[in-house]
Amino acid sequence: MLAELRLDNYAVIDNVAVEFAPGLNLLTGETGAGKSILIDALALLLGEKASTDIIRTGADRAVIAAVFELESAKTVPRILEENGIDSEDRSLILRREIAGSGKGRVFVNNQPATVAVLRQLAPCLATIHAQNESLASFDAGARLELLDSYADTQLETVSEKFGRWQEIRKRIEELQRDEQDRLRLLDLWTFQKREIEQAKLQPAEDERLESEKRVLANAEKIYGAAMNAFDLLYEGPASTSSSLRAAQKHIEDLTRYEPKFQEALSAIDSARISVEDVGATLRDYAGGIQASPEHLAEVEDRLALLDRLKRKYGPALDDVIRLGEEVSR
Repeated sequence: MLAELRLDNYAVIDNVAVEFAPGLNLLTGETGAGKSILIDALALLLGEKASTDIIRTGADRAVIAAVFELESAKTVPRILEENGIDSEDRSLILRREIAGSGKGRVFVNNQPATVAVLRQLAPCLATIHAQNESLASFDAGARLELLDSYADTQLETVSEKFGRWQEIRKRIEELQRDEQDRLRLLDLWTFQKREIEQAKLQPAEDERLESEKRVLANAEKIYGAAMNAFDLLYEGPASTSSSLRAAQKHIEDLTRYEPKFQEALSAIDSARISVEDVGATLRDYAGGIQASPEHLAEVEDRLALLDRLKRKYGPALDDVIRLGEEVSR
């Protein structure tokens, strides 16, 4: 029940306080007496949109306040609790301030609130019914409140059970999604495990194959370079080895007359042995080179497979191997 309505600097009103008695209250008066002003002010307390035009000329703000006596309303305490507002014993105090700057403030039980809270409380407090409106135009929330009050319906239990049912349904959907995600992930891991295992990867295999590919792709050039170096060092008539042997023979003759060249003879002999060792190494290396287009194609195919796996699971081949082990676990 509306117990009191107070207006400060509202429209043409400087200050007024209207107290309402229990039962039916009637306001009478000639046109322009201010009856509609009180109704419009009450509408602002119920969450209607405010305008700075209502501020009395010369004032910087308008203030509308009301006191409602609560009898058996259960919805109001719930709305206050949901919005973090303390409840009074049997009364509800609303105050709304409209400033000339356009900003306003709302207080419920002397605690800061919002216009949205006023709109939530409005169906439980009052209904403004103009002369040309019908009962069907009442606020939907007010109609439900009236119907539940008349039928003495206890909807709190139903609401709680419905909320619990929604939670359970949501949880079931989450579990179903989790199971679907698990199955999809299992399929993915199974595919990755099989793909990596079938590749039979070896550590640093890509580096070794790249080196082998370079040799196979340039087998003729490498063979020619190795054999040419071998001829110059060891095989040819003017090879370094032949020249060193000839020089060694002359120095041997010289040491018979001049012993101090014995050390030089040892150095020449050591150099000849080193040159012949290098020549033998080149010869053996060239003998192992096989220009095989088929083998080159196999190496290139293998490298392509490794590159594809590295792009998917890498970047390095060791990363692919580790992922395969992790997926297997």
